[in-house]
Amino acid sequence: MDIKVLELMENRIKFLLSDATPDTANALRRVLISDVPKMAIETVEFHLGPISDEEGHEYESVTPLFDEMIAHRLGLIPIPTDLSLYSLKEECVCGGEGCPSCSIMYSLNKKGPCDVYSGDLEPLGNQEFKVKDELIPIVKLGKGQAILIYASTELGTAKKHAKWQVTNGVGYKYYPTVVIEESKCDKGGSCVRACPHDVFEKSEDGVKVVDPEACDLCKACIEVCENSAVSVSWDDTRFIFEFETDSSLSAADVLVKALEILESSCESFREKVSDL
Repeated sequence: MDIKVLELMENRIKFLLSDATPDTANALRRVLISDVPKMAIETVEFHLGPISDEEGHEYESVTPLFDEMIAHRLGLIPIPTDLSLYSLKEECVCGGEGCPSCSIMYSLNKKGPCDVYSGDLEPLGNQEFKVKDELIPIVKLGKGQAILIYASTELGTAKKHAKWQVTNGVGYKYYPTVVIEESKCDKGGSCVRACPHDVFEKSEDGVKVVDPEACDLCKACIEVCENSAVSVSWDDTRFIFEFETDSSLSAADVLVKALEILESSCESFREKVSDL
């Protein structure tokens, strides 16, 4: 199995998977969706009673939403994750009690009238874990209203809850093979006009295939080509993958971790089969 990165951004990646089978490609897709761990807010403690500001003004500890709804919204906020620093709670030396090795603490203290956003979450300690997407709305506070909470995060995977799903838009397609038989081509350019992804280009020399990787195998070009000069097929040993992350982890880190998990799972399965 070989991987070649075609496009790479902080939260998005497109790569070519070669020397693989369809079942291997699908296994990687499933790992990317449900097995890569990330941090998410799991426990939220709400302050009850009046809240005072620095000038001594008192606010009522109340919001227009139920606490459960606010906790749910907080759980879906992408939390910056460093998988080299943290471990799953059940595997941590603290025995699941919660410690700096398996959780991050956040505080939120706002007084109305105002809009409360994800950027108002303050990490207790390392500012590197400040939420990157700061404009996710949480709640709108009216006059005299305030909110004071402490939230703790923990590692998890999407198998347990969707808030731990780090990727979205995970998909792949067979590597397309597009060929124009010049002896049959009338150079009319009908395939150029029919193609929705600019796979073809018409010039003085005729019609050429300029971007075969953009082909989505719709075969619209074949339908309009009267001389059957265009042929479209695919290679079932090569796949073009593409996915995005929610910014809690970079796309490159997610891919590396997914490959490690897939390799570990295959090795564990191999050992179990050998013990039969």
